[in-house]
Amino acid sequence: MLEIHVEPIPQGRLVCLVGRLDTKTAPDFEKEALGWAEEGCGGVALDLSGIDYVSSAGLRSILVLAKKMQPLGGRLVLFGMSGVVEEVFSISGFDRLLPVVADRDAACGALS
Repeated sequence: MLEIHVEPIPQGRLVCLVGRLDTKTAPDFEKEALGWAEEGCGGVALDLSGIDYVSSAGLRSILVLAKKMQPLGGRLVLFGMSGVVEEVFSISGFDRLLPVVADRDAACGALS
């Protein structure tokens, strides 16, 4: 199960994910996230502090969002990773593909 909490911020959206981002939940996340990009959302600060598991399907859905936003002038910034989620991002190299910052303030600042 995955909960998606979206808060409008001046730079775009602050999105907090809670639960698992895996093969069952990634398609729903991706569908909602692509909607933000298509609406012209300036940026997304993605809070992963509530994620306790991420699979390759979850990584893919995050990358799809980043790639969709880029040509539209938007930006995706990740923060709040810890434990096994941080390890998955590190091992997969996603922490070098996408901007990862320490906290909400840094993420919102990176979107400015």
